[in-house]
Order: sequence, then C-alpha cells, then structure tokens
Amino acid sequence: MTDRQQNILNAIVEQYAEVASPVGSSLLAKVFRVSSATIRAEMAELERLGYICQPHTSAGRIPTDKGYRFYVNALSENPKLEISERRSEKALASRVQHGGAPERMIRNAVDTLVELTHNLGLATIGNQLYMSGLSNLFGQPEFINGMQVQQVARLLDNLEPWLREAAPNKPLSVYIGQENPIGRTAGCSLIISRFRGPFSDRSYIGTLGPTRQSYREVMNLVSLAGQELEELLIGDEN
Repeated sequence: MTDRQQNILNAIVEQYAEVASPVGSSLLAKVFRVSSATIRAEMAELERLGYICQPHTSAGRIPTDKGYRFYVNALSENPKLEISERRSEKALASRVQHGGAPERMIRNAVDTLVELTHNLGLATIGNQLYMSGLSNLFGQPEFINGMQVQQVARLLDNLEPWLREAAPNKPLSVYIGQENPIGRTAGCSLIISRFRGPFSDRSYIGTLGPTRQSYREVMNLVSLAGQELEELLIGDEN
C-alpha cells in the first residue's frame, strides 16, 4: 500500500465514523487536493486489496474489517492525541480517582467510558460482568436489523465466560467484526484493557460498539481506564 492509499484509507475510516454514510471520491478529492479521477483510481485499488468495499449501489466506500485492522495496527504503532481527546482522558482519570470503594470505582470508570465513547461499557467485577449503555449500542444505525441485534445479544450473553476462559493477555486487545470470538456477524468491535485489582489478577474493562467508531479515542480511553484502575486498586491493597 502506498502512503497516499494509506492516507485515503485513514480518511475513509475517520469520515465514515463521523457521518455513518459511505465516503465518496468528491469529498476526498477536496481533502487531498487531487482530481476525483485520481481518488477513484486509488479507491479501486484499495477495494481490490480488500480494505474498503462499496455497499449496495452507493458511489461511496466504507472500510472492511481488514481495513479497520490495518488502521488499528497503524494506530497502535504511532498513537497521537488531539486536544479534545486529552480533555476526555483527564475527565476519565478524575472520575476514576474519586470512585471510593473498588466496585464503585470500576462502575464509575465504565459509566464514564459510556459517556465519552457513546458505546456500551463493560467490566468484570469478580465473577460478574457489569454493563452500562446498552441503549447507546442499539441506538446506532447499524443495529436496525433484527438478526444483527440477535448476534449482538449472543455476544453479550457469552462475553463474561469467554473472558474468564480465554483471559486475553495483552494490556489492550481490539477485536474487530469477525475477529470477535462470539457474534462474529454482529458488526461490533470489542476493545478491552486488562488490569489487576482486588477481585482478580485478570480483570477487564472496555467498550463494545459498532465497527464504525473512533478507534483512536476509544482505544486511548479504554487503555487509560485499565491503567488508572490498576494503579488505584493495587495501591489501595498495599
């Protein structure tokens, strides 16, 4: 993939996350200050490589799971924060620190993630899964299809036992679309951070949202939530 193709893919991912409609060549031509024909040629190559696709008969393109994975991998190697994202991180850190008891602290962190990301928030507290923001998830335009909603529900029903059995070992794990172990056709992305606390050495906090989301912001916030909780909860134990 060329640098320009990667930049076009990044723009499609970010624009689609913002407007929830396929991204056309005319918009990108203005952004990159080249002709629409040039953009169409680059988009055709990205589509041939499997990074974007054309839904229905729309002239625009949307990212595929492969495109999102490429984007997320690049983010992980070179994370950058906007000023607004730094403010969100400060708000999250402040609310976690004022949580009080360990369970309340974890719930505060989840509720704050819900508010800041507009996704469903979740965390393991002992052997239970705490969830908040279900209306956020099912309020997204992706989930107007009944069968897709059933897949999301199946994922949620099986998430806690899967976390307990699989115990993802990375500080931050991102499962995009069909990468999810359960509900692979639900069109969701699960972003979770592992942390140590009084309930378990492998507790998790994170979000579940549509594949169309602001990965940079959500990944940074989920990662920070895990770090803050571990620091505060392990500190309380000591």
